[in-house]
Amino acid sequence: MLRFIATRLLQSIPLVIGVSLIGFALMHLAPGGPLAVYTLNPSINAQDIERIRIIFGLDQPIHIQYVKWATGMLRGDWGNTFFGGRPVLDVILERVPATMLLMGSALAVAIVLGLAIGILGAVKRHSIFDYLATSGALFALSFPTFWFGLMAIYVFAVRLRWLPSGGMFELGEEDNIIDLLRHLVLPTAVLGLVITASWSRYARSAFLEVLQQDYMRTARAKGLRFHQRLLRHAFPNAVKPLIALLGVELPFLFSGALVAETIFGWPGMGRLFVDALSMKEYPILMGMIVFTALFVIVGNLLADVAIAAIDPRVRLA
Repeated sequence: MLRFIATRLLQSIPLVIGVSLIGFALMHLAPGGPLAVYTLNPSINAQDIERIRIIFGLDQPIHIQYVKWATGMLRGDWGNTFFGGRPVLDVILERVPATMLLMGSALAVAIVLGLAIGILGAVKRHSIFDYLATSGALFALSFPTFWFGLMAIYVFAVRLRWLPSGGMFELGEEDNIIDLLRHLVLPTAVLGLVITASWSRYARSAFLEVLQQDYMRTARAKGLRFHQRLLRHAFPNAVKPLIALLGVELPFLFSGALVAETIFGWPGMGRLFVDALSMKEYPILMGMIVFTALFVIVGNLLADVAIAAIDPRVRLA
């Protein structure tokens, strides 16, 4: 297992380097370059721009700039923000707990509901429930996340006034868990809805394939009850592709969190990315690109390790 993990880690190194190279190049190709926040300011003249360029080392060749930036990243120096001069890593880490809470809640809802709907759809194939679940999943996948978010705010916050429309806490209620949960309901429901739809479809397909295998018919011939066949034989074999799907879904989950956090004013990494993009805070954008790449790689690694633990044949591939 250790050799398997080490191999996966070595394979991820070129991916991180490639992502950082592309992100670094995009920042320099953007209008105004990394100094856009200064060049677009009419109160700063050309001499000031050139002096700032020298201070940040932007007068050097781009490959020298990349090497210095990457070396600093490896040392833990992710640079400082243009506004306020705060360390980029500290700014990002402040937002991680809120994003992890939102993504974890949405993912938990999606896994539980998606598996339940998918299993029932596979067991009751071509039933009314199966047709309704399929139609509902197609409906959820056909509309963008921001539309669901706006509709949820209009119905539950504006019309019914059951839930708050945005934010993470009411003013002065930062230690109130109940208030946090009330603010968490709408973004979790909106983000989890689309993920639930895709998970239910994948779960249905996986369980349909397993339920038609010969060993399931053999288990039935031996007299095992349905729930025993489902839990003992079907579930372990059907869950492997779903674990792999979990690693693949992480980028989509993060992009969905970006939209949900923007709509609901959730103070997470997605909201930070949008704010940094609007303010042209390129140090934060570069830090978030690398952080997100590492997050996705670690998530896929954990999914690979989980599959290898369930099926030892994967470690031999």
